[in-house]
Amino acid sequence: MSAALVANGDFVAGNLSPAPAAGRVSSVYSEVQARRIDHVLPLPSVVRNPFKIVDGPPSSAAGNPDEIAKLFPNLFGQPSAVLVPSDSDASQAQPKLKIGVVLSGGQAPGGHNVITGIFDYLQDLAKGSTLYGFRGGPAGIMKCKYVELTSDYIYPYRNQGGFDMICSGRDKIETPEQFKQAEETARKLDLDGLVVIGGDDSNTNACLLAENFWYSISNSFKKVLVKGNCSWHL
Repeated sequence: MSAALVANGDFVAGNLSPAPAAGRVSSVYSEVQARRIDHVLPLPSVVRNPFKIVDGPPSSAAGNPDEIAKLFPNLFGQPSAVLVPSDSDASQAQPKLKIGVVLSGGQAPGGHNVITGIFDYLQDLAKGSTLYGFRGGPAGIMKCKYVELTSDYIYPYRNQGGFDMICSGRDKIETPEQFKQAEETARKLDLDGLVVIGGDDSNTNACLLAENFWYSISNSFKKVLVKGNCSWHL
């Protein structure tokens, strides 16, 4: 059943509610906003051409590596991912994916463009994929409150500041019960990946969530990759 027909991940009175509309209306934008919305941002050269992902050096820490390794026994030392040019177009025709995205912490100017960049990548290289936006920050993951992000929904937020596309929050996923709630949401939506967009504290929370998900793989749980994205100024 299409999640695009579900508002906040819920059914209403036994019937499907209509697809949610974006909170912004681009027709009332100022001239500056209107010019910005259709501006095409330059991409790094490595993703403008065929590329492949290879394993890089193992992850480490600038300080206290032994202590951090004990806290993250599964993640610490995993190889980094490196994008390198490729002669073959292996980056094309990727399988359909179901990806979740969440904004975490205080607002920053590039939050919306991180989401639109993920959406555009899926549209171009993994056609038929689904992008879910969790509402209100990490609490949206725990409560399974989401919206399916479509081209029409995302459009008014392109190159625009703010975090109001799906809104953010400062909740933390840190207790066993909260980790279980996050896992249940990932199972329900059959997620292939979850992208946490935030700063350094959000990155720590993403690491904790990834470490917890790692244990779930042995319990027939589909592998979910969790990444903290601190690239705000896009």
